[in-house]
Amino acid sequence: MTSAEEVISDIRYNREPAAAELEWFAQGLAAGYVSDSQAGAFAMAVCLRGLSPAGRTALSLAMRDSGRIFRWDRFDAPVIDKHSTGGVGDCVTLVLVPAIAACGGLVPKISGRGLGHTGGTLDKLEAISGLETQVSEDQLGEILNESGCAIVGTTADIAPADKRLYAVRDVTATVQSIDLIAASILSKKLAVSPQALVFDVKVGSGAFMKTFQEAQALAQAMTDIANSDGLGCAASALITEMNQPLTPAVGNAVEVKEVIEVLTGTHQNQDLIKVVTALGGEVMANSGLSSGTQDGEARILAAIQDGRAAEKFERMVSAMGGPPNFLEDGIRTLPAAKITQEVRAPSSGYISHVNGELLGKAVVDLGGGRRVEGDTIDPSVGLSKIIRRGEKVDRGWPIALIHAGGEEKAAEAERTVQAAFEILQEPPSAPRLICDRVG
Repeated sequence: MTSAEEVISDIRYNREPAAAELEWFAQGLAAGYVSDSQAGAFAMAVCLRGLSPAGRTALSLAMRDSGRIFRWDRFDAPVIDKHSTGGVGDCVTLVLVPAIAACGGLVPKISGRGLGHTGGTLDKLEAISGLETQVSEDQLGEILNESGCAIVGTTADIAPADKRLYAVRDVTATVQSIDLIAASILSKKLAVSPQALVFDVKVGSGAFMKTFQEAQALAQAMTDIANSDGLGCAASALITEMNQPLTPAVGNAVEVKEVIEVLTGTHQNQDLIKVVTALGGEVMANSGLSSGTQDGEARILAAIQDGRAAEKFERMVSAMGGPPNFLEDGIRTLPAAKITQEVRAPSSGYISHVNGELLGKAVVDLGGGRRVEGDTIDPSVGLSKIIRRGEKVDRGWPIALIHAGGEEKAAEAERTVQAAFEILQEPPSAPRLICDRVG
């Protein structure tokens, strides 16, 4: 009979457990007969010794199978999902998901909340008055029936083994393991039974993966798992740059405003649209909804430009409890901060570097993010009108606009924001938004 001690010992001595043993361990995490100390020892053993690609896949499937697995047979459309490893000013999901739905895909997107310097998709959506992201299975089906897409929170019965293991990893210095990161992500992604997946793996100062090598390793691990035989899922990944915020807004309500403007055509955010269409092209090709990535990109772009993506977004918002005419009245109903304050350039020159992590931390300090899970956030605060890398400025020019709840918070944020910008006399090289493709 399998025991936790045997599973841990096997990994410790480079004898990888069989898939059945990892399944037993995952069930033990979910049911409670594997203790916290055993879970911590397991995580440390994996962190130090690693798993083979087959072991990584087996762990992902074992944690997936510890809970609820969704089936979508009643819908006549390919089930599509995407995942981002987290960044700053990254509202790709809010544009891409309705665009995919407008192109014929079914997108039951399970998203997360922000933690640390990166923002959370659910937090952004919940800046919309009345909108609820925690829904029942019946409600999820109704939202999908109405709009073809839903962006909702996870539930306790989705990959409970992963939830238990992640909580232990957080306090045992074992979060930074490619094997455990990939297995954690895929256990939840595969629980919604996607037929096509695309991963947006961020790299740079505003991302969790700081180096290209780390990002490439994670992208390869995730696509290998998703493309495993028998899963019926076609997956690929793009490594995208996150050395500056993807949009000139960082925060919850300010990012939703950015999304409204992109979807309604009142503001053409070229960086955001480039990443959205590139990821969309991948997953459209993976799902068979397009003849290839270029055709997929063109279809996604057309859905944004002709308003079909906006219509899907508005229908989703309404079905989730938000205002029925959100795109017409949405900006007016979004929460607004008490104070707005410009940050001005301390010298003249070219913006040569923008530290995305510092800007994300400034938003957390303003109250727009979480230091620990469970923190309450203020959706109205954040940064907007953030100047882009490569732009020329004179001393005293505005380089960002702070949205704060009070003068003291605004002053603190101003110091952090100014420290995030480097100004030199020579223009920098142009940023490379799409760094690589994997899968």
